[in-house]
Amino acid sequence: MTPTEIPSPQFHEAKPINLLTVPETDPLSVYRYRDGIYAADMLTTALVHLDLFSWLNSRPASKEEILVHFQLHLRPTDVMLTLLRAMGYLELLDNRWSVTRLAEEHLTAGSPWNLSHYYASLKDRPVTLDLLRVLRTGKPANWGSYKAEGDWHKAMENPGFAESFTAAMDCRGVYLGAALAKHLQLYHFQSLLDVGGGSGIYSCSLVSHHPHITATVLEKKPVDQIASKAIAKRGYQGQVNVLALDMFQSAWPTGYDLHLLSNVLHDWDEPEVNDLVRRSYNALLPGGMIIIHDAFINADKSGSLSVASYSVILMHSTEGKCYSTTEYESFLAKAGFEEITYKSTVADRGVMTARKPH
Repeated sequence: MTPTEIPSPQFHEAKPINLLTVPETDPLSVYRYRDGIYAADMLTTALVHLDLFSWLNSRPASKEEILVHFQLHLRPTDVMLTLLRAMGYLELLDNRWSVTRLAEEHLTAGSPWNLSHYYASLKDRPVTLDLLRVLRTGKPANWGSYKAEGDWHKAMENPGFAESFTAAMDCRGVYLGAALAKHLQLYHFQSLLDVGGGSGIYSCSLVSHHPHITATVLEKKPVDQIASKAIAKRGYQGQVNVLALDMFQSAWPTGYDLHLLSNVLHDWDEPEVNDLVRRSYNALLPGGMIIIHDAFINADKSGSLSVASYSVILMHSTEGKCYSTTEYESFLAKAGFEEITYKSTVADRGVMTARKPH
């Protein structure tokens, strides 16, 4: 059985629910187990393949020195260092990385309590080897480490993969979308462009909570057709429509006073993030607002552990990572946005907004 033949959730199997409702229980642990599934492999890669802790124990080093010594690329290395810091194994002082006492005792060669051999038997796990390749090449690995799939961006051109992946993001968005909608004050806005909006779940959630708003989901083929069917199944085709367009290759439509980028920017490296934020600024109406809904690393990039863990799976399979609130603020300010705010929502996610001046 190939990866594309593996049974996966499809939209027709799910029963539409009232998007104004919330579950009785908190699914935070369910999100965290899935989102952080590659974090242990990242630790294994750093410990067994790089022996990073032993090297840093002999001499604290800057990020640039780490990149040169191990011949690594910046984006995945930033993800690795942020994770190991959040785990409590590395610390950063005056821009130099060093091991903590915990790591010195249990993760470095020569210590009588060294546990690196305990991890050595896991060194050939497919994800661990993938992470080593990503660190050294900077290029994303195949989705889920399946040999039959390309990286996430390439795999989304396959209708079967696009269907199953969009279904996965849709079920996640039912809970996250409602929380996002409740944290936004949108009384003075009228029209939303949901950029890279997938199934349209976030647009449907926003218009259900703010019924005076209409929305357009901007998606490339074949996801645009998947979105149209999902929106119709939920009964929102009168308030939410779909526009087939490549967000990088085509000019964005104008006339919208709201732009939503939900779980989009984390799929891309900094040049692409800056490009998308700039495109939003140029297309928004004066006084309009951009909404970035994502998992945010904290301002000083020391955690949180759950988001740093999630960043590993993004680094593995996409060209991106989880960005910090400080990094997002920089992207927005550089494009010309003002009045930048941030709020936590649920399940380790948050929302950042900014306004285009009148």
